Amino acid sequence: MPTDAPERGRLAPVVDWMENLSEAAYAYLLLTPAFALLALIAFYPLAATFRMSFLEDQTRGAEPLGGFVGFDNYVNILTGDARLARQFLDVQLTSGFPFVELGVGFFQQALFVTLAFAILNVLFTTLIGFGQAIVLDKDFRGRRWVRVAVIIPWAVPIVIQGMIFYLIFQPTVGFGADLMNWLGLFGSDPLASSQDSFFIILIADVWKTSAFMALLILAGLQSVDRSLYNVAKVSGASAWQRFKLITFPLVLPALLVAMLFRTMDAMRVYGLIESTAGCTTVPSLTCMVVEALFGGTRIFGTAAAVAFMTAAIIGVFISIYIVKFRDQEGGVY
Repeated sequence: MPTDAPERGRLAPVVDWMENLSEAAYAYLLLTPAFALLALIAFYPLAATFRMSFLEDQTRGAEPLGGFVGFDNYVNILTGDARLARQFLDVQLTSGFPFVELGVGFFQQALFVTLAFAILNVLFTTLIGFGQAIVLDKDFRGRRWVRVAVIIPWAVPIVIQGMIFYLIFQPTVGFGADLMNWLGLFGSDPLASSQDSFFIILIADVWKTSAFMALLILAGLQSVDRSLYNVAKVSGASAWQRFKLITFPLVLPALLVAMLFRTMDAMRVYGLIESTAGCTTVPSLTCMVVEALFGGTRIFGTAAAVAFMTAAIIGVFISIYIVKFRDQEGGVY
């Protein structure tokens, strides 16, 4: 005797709809919770900061923000308002940097320091990290211990890292100041000079973060098919030709991802500056935001404007990397 077909549940239409989705649509559906969480924890604070940047600074009273002032905060920042410069930082950039006068282009000072630090940092960490990755990709006795030695600087906390280089280049404590002065590279008190301190901070960060680049590039190197090198050797390709035609093109996607992460991190530099030379000697964009929020005179609206402008600059760099990565992947993204 035939039995009746089981009754379908209330979610059956939803299941049928999901089964008829394309692979791309189904993938986006699965990513929807992640996108929602990202919007909650990332885009909402960014939108709130953007809104705050249009409000007036209240330096008196209980409320830190006043009424709507439009783009006045942005105009004051870009025109180098002297009052805001003194509220942000007692800028003491010495010779070797542009915009050295207090209150003249204080945002330009911090922008110059941040961009110069990010560009030089990514350049040197990429070159050193690539070299370390190539060495670590070889088979040799003790490779495991060499990898551990390369990773150790990356494990050092930022504040400890800053104190290490602070003590090294203190004239009365460490050997770095006397050595560099003897070589004619730094002055007698390098941590009191903006130019010397900038390069000390750059060296300290390259020392720490080149291991991060090496690990990401090493992952890309180990994904390369080794048979390609054997074919190239049989064909008579030199070591440089093998690197140029095989290694670099196949590692480039991983390299771009590593450079993206490194650029974002370098653009947000603050802790290393503050623990080594201080933000008054080497001001960055993040230094400006922190000083505006927690300094003697709290100017929240202007701090929000600087923070949003910094985020916009980082967004430009991210867009450039995404375009380059899309080109490498054949326009998939």
